[in-house]
Amino acid sequence: MSDSADVIKQPHRRYRRVHVICEGQTEEMFVNLMLQPHFDAHRIEVHPKLLGEIGRRGGNVGYKRVLTDIRLLLTHDPKAYVTTFIDFYGIYADFPGVSQAKKLRTAWERHDAVVNALFAQLADDLGEEQAGRVVPYIQMHEFEGLLFSSPHDLASGILQPHLWKKFDKILFAFNTPEDINDSIETAPSKRIQNIFRGYRKVLHGTIIAKRIGLERIRQTCPLFDEWLYRLEQLP
Repeated sequence: MSDSADVIKQPHRRYRRVHVICEGQTEEMFVNLMLQPHFDAHRIEVHPKLLGEIGRRGGNVGYKRVLTDIRLLLTHDPKAYVTTFIDFYGIYADFPGVSQAKKLRTAWERHDAVVNALFAQLADDLGEEQAGRVVPYIQMHEFEGLLFSSPHDLASGILQPHLWKKFDKILFAFNTPEDINDSIETAPSKRIQNIFRGYRKVLHGTIIAKRIGLERIRQTCPLFDEWLYRLEQLP
């Protein structure tokens, strides 16, 4: 029997739906323009949703607000999964795991502290069955960290190619782009703005990310890569 015949006889895998709770418009655009084409090959539909109610969307990342959105999505779409795409930098202090995470040094340790605490709290509030359809993810430390995956493309994306060495110098000081720290003065976005005051997240963010490409971002940002891998493996 030919290989082509084997392929024809294999049943098509059903599409799975994943609702992505996004902190802001840039993350929403990133999901639509970069993640959806990628996940389409894995027969996964990703649907971004801005955090919060109509008229009060984006930002203000408190646990109750995230829980409300997760509960609504799980209830209204009982066969779908839900994931989060929110920044560690903007999370409220009372968010599960945040106080512990701030005492830890590496991005990986901080991420795991928040994600594990969030999942445990969701299991308490929603029950283990519903919580099992949630894939928590926290962007370390904010979306702009991903943009440091390629200093050349970061500089070119803001039409300032001569600035790439300054961005590269920042990246050189850290193990990965996700380790670029999150204080008020040194968060990734603040570092970009200190070099180029014209940087605007909604205007430039997705443009730069598209120039870099998903493969490069995954190669340099292991937590982000792990998140996509977990979604790719959903049953």
